[in-house]
Amino acid sequence: MGVAPKVVAWLQEQGHDVWHLAERGLERMPDSEIFGRAAQENRVVLTFDLDFGEILALSGGTTSVILFRLRARRTPQVIARLRSVLADTSTQLARGAIVVVEDFRHRVRLLPLADLDAPNTR
Repeated sequence: MGVAPKVVAWLQEQGHDVWHLAERGLERMPDSEIFGRAAQENRVVLTFDLDFGEILALSGGTTSVILFRLRARRTPQVIARLRSVLADTSTQLARGAIVVVEDFRHRVRLLPLADLDAPNTR
């Protein structure tokens, strides 16, 4: 949600199996259905929509989410942060995590969020 198609194209160039909701005419899909589809297809949700973090927390879900909280949302800045985050968090994302991406750091919480034994912050 809110992620530029050029970011999706960059991810595809990097070899990731990724698609944008708009490519499939699903940009109006309800958030709960987006999570359901992502879980079904074992995908990570990338979003600027802060509601997704809250929905994930309340649902006890296990679908990984990368939540961008960037001041600069221009494609080059998003790609630069995403490159760093993916290199650092791929194992956690594969297991189930929410990664909050800020301008100069990112925070990782393993899912489900009720399991707060050892939060990981970077």
